[in-house]
Order: sequence, then structure tokens, then C-alpha cells
Amino acid sequence: MWNYRSLSRIDLRAIPIILILMLISLLVISSHSLQNVADSLDESFLTPLVKVQIRWFLIGWGVFFLCAGFDYNKLREWTWILYVLMIASLVGLYFTDSIQRVNRWYRIPFINTSLQPSEAAKLVVVIALSWFLERRKLRMYDWNTVLSAAVIVGIPFILILKQPDLGTALVLFPISLVMFYFGNLHPLVVKGMICLAACAVLIITLIFLGIIPHEQLRPYATQFIKSYQFDRLDPNTHHQKAAIMAISLGGITGTGWRKSEFTGGGWLPTPYTDSVFPAFGEEFGFLGLIFLLSLFYALLYFSFQVTAVAKDHFGRLLSAGITIYLTMHIVVNIGMMSGLFPITGVPLVLVSYGGTSILATMAALGLLQSVYSRRFMF
Repeated sequence: MWNYRSLSRIDLRAIPIILILMLISLLVISSHSLQNVADSLDESFLTPLVKVQIRWFLIGWGVFFLCAGFDYNKLREWTWILYVLMIASLVGLYFTDSIQRVNRWYRIPFINTSLQPSEAAKLVVVIALSWFLERRKLRMYDWNTVLSAAVIVGIPFILILKQPDLGTALVLFPISLVMFYFGNLHPLVVKGMICLAACAVLIITLIFLGIIPHEQLRPYATQFIKSYQFDRLDPNTHHQKAAIMAISLGGITGTGWRKSEFTGGGWLPTPYTDSVFPAFGEEFGFLGLIFLLSLFYALLYFSFQVTAVAKDHFGRLLSAGITIYLTMHIVVNIGMMSGLFPITGVPLVLVSYGGTSILATMAALGLLQSVYSRRFMF
């Protein structure tokens, strides 16, 4: 089940990329979690939040190597156990006290932290769909297969949406679309999902370009989503403007580490969680952002290569789903902080502060290595 020998066959190119992304995360967190911004140059690098993030990174590496050495084929036997546990964890949130007026986290009092099950839910959905689509690969045009696949995705989608967490729920849509495509699900379903996604992207683009007035759509949109969720489609919110301003103030080379006046002055909301991209951009400039984007490009490129070399249908589906899972987090977070998408609270993988996101991402990357290390095993 777990074999340390398989660790010698993992793609070592991904390791330094992950380490550099983690270092960038610590730099941003250290810069913007200071007790006294005015004396930032005298503050220690190891702020309390940096220490917490390092702890999660260390645990994440343990999860990474555990998953990399684990035979991904055994996931077939555990799929429904993982799926039921995932649903139970999402349902259980509604019986806990809300945090920040939403039901997204479990508060763990003994270790003074919180866990967000919806982050792990996305990975479990990828595993469940991979298992199901492989089992039904000879009946992909059967509408019962379509309905069952929709139920597998639909249950966690509704539970996450009701937390409410629209951003996390919507990430499940492109993940499902790509996996349905690789799984050769009924073409009408895939084409319908593509059309639906294209229409949504077109409407959002027209709103953010100012071609369609934001308030003009309110009477229609609020019939399907809540009013505060529709407000996120407003391209003129303080958060949107602050993110773009922070990026622009960075210029070519940036203001320097811990020398940002705009973000450091508290004008940019959530600088080390959702807004980590513009916070990094102000301090390290356009060149720093290009470097960061290059790291993400390399990570995703190596991830897509796993799909190309996977030895079986289950491995291809699993690696494709995980790669899209990573891609959507990167694209959505950077897009919403660049004024292209509405701000929905999707973290930037390996860079945003947060333990659950780190553990889910490192588990996903570890499973990719599990598929890659067994590409020549028959």
C-alpha cells in the first residue's frame, strides 16, 4: 500500500518549486502580520502567524510524502468511505457555532486552530469522480451514468453553497467539466456545461468592462443568488480597487520587502490570505509577479505531464482532476485580484495563509506524484 521505494521515482522538478512558493508565502505573511508596522524593519521574521504557517508546511510535507508513497490504485477501495466522511463533515458544520457568521470551519480548541472541510471536499470529489467514471467507462452515454455523476458533484456543491461559500462551490464546476471530458461522458452534457460556463464568463466580463451596468442585472440575478453575493460582481468595490492599486503601486521592481505603504497601511483587505497576490506585487513589483506566475506555470506544466504519462484510466482521470483543481485556484485567485473576476474568497495555493488549504494542496500534489512514480508499473 505504501512503499518508500516509489519516492525515488517522483518528479523531483516539482520539489524546489513548492519550496520557493512556500518561501514567498512566509515573506508575505511576515511582512503583513506585524504587531507594529512602523517598526517593521526591527521586527523578527518569525511572527506568530509565520510560525503557524511553518507548522502547517511541515505537516503538509508529511502528507505529501505519505500520499506520494501511497499506491493511488488503493483509492478505489476507499472512495466511498472518503466520500461519506466528506459529506458528513460538511453536514456537521450546520450543527456547530458559526465563525464570522458563516458555517465553514470546525474550531479545534486543543490546538487553537480551525479546519475547513470544503477544501478537502474538492479533492475527494476528484477521487470519487475518477473512480465512478472509470467503472462506467463502457456506459458513458447512458443517462443513468450522467445522473449519478451529477449527484456525486451536486451533493457537496449544494452543501458548500449553503455555508455559504459560493467561490469554493463554483470551483467544482470546472473540475467536473474537465473530468467529464476526459471520461468521455455524454457529449451533450459536456457541450452544455461548456456553453453554460462560456455564458457566465461572458456576462461577468461584460460587467467588469462596464458594458453591462452592474445594478441593471440585480432584479434578475437576485432571483438565483443572494444580494450580498451579487454585490461581489460589482467591479468598483473597495477590495477590487485596493487590489489593483496595490499591484500598480509596485511598479516594475516593487517597493521592497516590508516597505509597502498602501498594503502595509491596512488599505488592502486580507493581505496574507485572499489578497496575497497584490500584497506580494506591491513589494516585489511586476518582475516579482512574473517570477511567481512562472513558478505556477512550471508547477501546472509538470502536473499536466502526469496526466500524459499515467498508465491507466483511473490515473489519468485522477491526475487531470487534481491538475484542474490546482489550476482553478490559481486562475481564479489571480483573476479576481487583477480585476477580471469577482472576489469570492478562493485561496492562492501554497501562498495564502491557511492550514486546511495547505494540507489539501500537498495531498493533491502527493497523489500526482503517486501516479507519476507508478507510470511504468504494470
